[in-house]
Amino acid sequence: MRDPEIRRHLRHLNYNHLLYAWTVAREGSVTAASSVLHLTPQTISGQIKQLEGVVGAPLFLRAGRGLTLSDAGRSIMPYLDEIFSLGAELAQRVHNDEGGLPSSMNVGIVNTIPKLIAYRTLAPILERDAAPRLMCYEGELEHLLAELAVHRLDLLLSDRPVPTGLSVKAYSHKLGESNMAFFARGKLAQQCSANFPDSLDKVPMLLPVASSAIRRGLDDWFNSMGIVPRVIAEFDDSALMKAFGESGVAVFPAPEAIRKEVENMYGASWIGAAEGVGEAFYAISPERKLSNPVVVEITELARLRLGGQNP
Repeated sequence: MRDPEIRRHLRHLNYNHLLYAWTVAREGSVTAASSVLHLTPQTISGQIKQLEGVVGAPLFLRAGRGLTLSDAGRSIMPYLDEIFSLGAELAQRVHNDEGGLPSSMNVGIVNTIPKLIAYRTLAPILERDAAPRLMCYEGELEHLLAELAVHRLDLLLSDRPVPTGLSVKAYSHKLGESNMAFFARGKLAQQCSANFPDSLDKVPMLLPVASSAIRRGLDDWFNSMGIVPRVIAEFDDSALMKAFGESGVAVFPAPEAIRKEVENMYGASWIGAAEGVGEAFYAISPERKLSNPVVVEITELARLRLGGQNP
């Protein structure tokens, strides 16, 4: 294509149109994209039709109740990924060049990460003089990654890295990892501390739900040790599990990295660790090399506290 033709096409491209199409592709439907973008579905549909007029082909095909990319849509999506990745880096650079600290910092927290790990990671922000106001949002990893991609989040804390195959430019920075340990209160803790780990056999136990990665790791560890715990409750929220453990009716697991916090907050005692069964923790950012001074400080201190290594 000759330069005049390229310039003519560029004049008709609109950044918002590209953003709407990119968000619909990520969310899978106009309705879902409208929730993310805080626009009406009619507005988004109309803007995408204008973009399709410029492209000269439909970008989406109907797939049940959702949408899937057409051949034309798939061909432009890598360019949109690159555009919005560069946009995030540009926004971050401009922000940093303005000097000083931001007035607020938006952090996404994956709902499967232990709340005490999230607190330990973010606590340095609260301890700073003239610290930015911390805004925390909890949710599923995929949803939070979408929020990160459209610059509604500055940072994302997760117990797993960015999944492969997602069309989003986000980078995982490992903070550390921790073995899982077992805790209990009172007489139950004393009973289980002797002859660990055999003492866990037939003992009442609170565990994560069977679909979680940590539960699968613990089940494998139990099997290898010949232990059959008496599971009396399962949880998809680790904080709720610890709250039940505070009653003293059962043993419960938690990352060994937050042993002191668990003992102080829930009045529980450490029983022993499940060696080889652990959780890793990540900071996920829209940039490969961290430049935001607050984010850099958070990740460096978290690595010291959680024992991680620089990537």
